[in-house]
Amino acid sequence: MSAAGVPTRAVILAGGLGTRLAPYTTVFPKPLMPVCGKPVLELVLRGLRRQGVRRATLAVGYLEELIRAFFGDGTKLGMELDYYREETPLGTIGVLSMLEELPDPCLVMNGDTLTTMDIAAMTRVHRERRAVMTVATQSREVGIDYGVLETDSDGSIVGYREKPALAYVVSAGVNLISAEARQSLRRAERCDIPTLVTRLIGRGSRVATYHSEAYWRDIGRPSDYESASREFESIREQFDL
Repeated sequence: MSAAGVPTRAVILAGGLGTRLAPYTTVFPKPLMPVCGKPVLELVLRGLRRQGVRRATLAVGYLEELIRAFFGDGTKLGMELDYYREETPLGTIGVLSMLEELPDPCLVMNGDTLTTMDIAAMTRVHRERRAVMTVATQSREVGIDYGVLETDSDGSIVGYREKPALAYVVSAGVNLISAEARQSLRRAERCDIPTLVTRLIGRGSRVATYHSEAYWRDIGRPSDYESASREFESIREQFDL
């Protein structure tokens, strides 16, 4: 752990195909998509370094050679970088079964998640709750473009809401995962985070949430990518730029 209470090593998921950002990602990996002139993955790494992370393992796959060529060993960012290539897709969390010497807990996050979330505060919550896993969350509203009907068993209308906005608590793509939780993964098992969470809950383990209203943007969709590009100037100082 760093002096600030942040895990000093992180695992960054950077191997996806980025299909929602096609055609940009047809010949270009999503982690290298530029936001205000910098690849989004560089911004992710700068943000983590600023909070005390000193080493990151990049889980790569699609067009990994471009990611390696750009970031190298991390010297230019002032941190240590290494890589794990998934020969076969391991899902969003299976890669942890293949890595050694991970801290407890280990910080795992998506390589396309731009956020100013306080990782030290999240780590404190993880320890105070004695959780085996902590999932960062954000509040989001999803607008429905239609009138939504509520009906009874006879098909009679009992309620009508015109174009409602539905509120949800969503995963922010930032997770703390303990050594105990990682033991639930079989070596080289393809496993996604929802599967691991369900498995842990089924075993009676505590999976906590850390709710944050800090800036957060997943750039996986064109509209969110465009929004991040517009919004970044207001937060750039938090990425040492």
